[in-house]
Amino acid sequence: MHDLVFFFAMAWTTILLVASATAVVRLRSTTARILALDALTLVLVALLVLYAVANRSSYYMDAALVLALLAFVATLVSARYHGERKIL
Repeated sequence: MHDLVFFFAMAWTTILLVASATAVVRLRSTTARILALDALTLVLVALLVLYAVANRSSYYMDAALVLALLAFVATLVSARYHGERKIL
């Protein structure tokens, strides 16, 4: 049962990864691209967490945590730059 749920979670997050990547490429407005790129990184973090659980390795969990923090800061900086034309 757990293997079936794990396989479904991996398949679903892969589908979401492809959908987010196409949204980043196809969207025209900068705000929508920033949000789609944030969603893309969050889905990638979810895939890293699932991979860490599958391999019982904490290194992938560390990479997921670092990627989530960098994505958060990058989203804040890009949204602020887009809104006010200044970084900090």
